[in-house]
Amino acid sequence: MKNIVIFGAPGSGKGTQSDKLIEKYGFKHISTGDVLRDQIKRGTELGKTAKGFIDEGKLIPDELMVGILADVYDSFGKDHEGVIFDGFPRTIPQAEALKAMLAERGHKVAAMVELHVPDEELVKRLVLRGKVSGRSDDNEETIKKRLNVYHTQTQPLCDWYNKEGLFHSVDGLGDIDRIFGDVCEIIDSFTCQLVYLSTRQLNKNKTQDIQICQNQIS
Repeated sequence: MKNIVIFGAPGSGKGTQSDKLIEKYGFKHISTGDVLRDQIKRGTELGKTAKGFIDEGKLIPDELMVGILADVYDSFGKDHEGVIFDGFPRTIPQAEALKAMLAERGHKVAAMVELHVPDEELVKRLVLRGKVSGRSDDNEETIKKRLNVYHTQTQPLCDWYNKEGLFHSVDGLGDIDRIFGDVCEIIDSFTCQLVYLSTRQLNKNKTQDIQICQNQIS
């Protein structure tokens, strides 16, 4: 089981890369944005509360998210290939909460993959997205607030995951397929471990190296 945290500022392409990873590897997907938009669309109390924070360019409080993610994660059952966490965690306390939630189930995060995109490009992408989708939070003023929140509160996650030995960074500018290839290279590097076994042939006094691809992430 390979649980992946895909990480980056708003507009960095997390959703696009997540879709491609799901298609290739069969991962499940938990997008806090999708979960929250569903709640807002249905007019739930959680949705109304979340919309207030989003419209102001603020992060959703942890207590509104951790329980939801646990319920969604458990809904996938025990035999899935892994889960992409898209949009969560965004702070070190959230990362610690996610680690604890997975540990309770005998699971863990296999890697955190950061999609790095300069702010100037992010603003262009999000303004365009707002014009196309009509999302009220995709205006330049709110975008800059969201990016400020990202840099001051969520960027330290890179250091935290680096200390955990799980941090990987990918250049998020350029061709989508090139970016995807870089992400896949990271995932493939820990999906398989090359184990060399020496076996003695019964009818020959020789040894033979056998290469075995073994899942090393639980």
